[in-house]
Amino acid sequence: MEKKFKKHMMYKDCKEVMAKTMKDHLKLKKKGYTHTKSKDCKLKSPAKKADPKRTIGRGKNFNKVSKDKSATGGAAGGGMTEKGVREYRRNNPGSKLKTAVTKDPSKLKPGSKDAKRRKSFCARSKGWTGERGKAARRRWNC
Repeated sequence: MEKKFKKHMMYKDCKEVMAKTMKDHLKLKKKGYTHTKSKDCKLKSPAKKADPKRTIGRGKNFNKVSKDKSATGGAAGGGMTEKGVREYRRNNPGSKLKTAVTKDPSKLKPGSKDAKRRKSFCARSKGWTGERGKAARRRWNC
């Protein structure tokens, strides 16, 4: 009588892969994967907490506030950079964080997703009076 296959982890160097079927198991075995972890691999730290959505202070992933207070759109600064958003999403799987809608409002199609996001942000950020808040509002063309 055949034993029922149980999915399990297989290891090679410091890589871990789940063998879900017997076919997967045999493929991984051919590639040199085994059932034991290498002792040379560094131990993973216990469940890393997700980055909190913090925009207090200026960090490496934030646009610098423009000295030109009449600048609008991307030139205004304020808010996260595209690279910063990618890093945040990598550290927080499932995150839906997006960069600012910096298009000129006249070029946005009324009722489009971007137009709605911009309108919502502008309404939400009306009371922002700090330098970075004002820069972010200029960036979003509020």
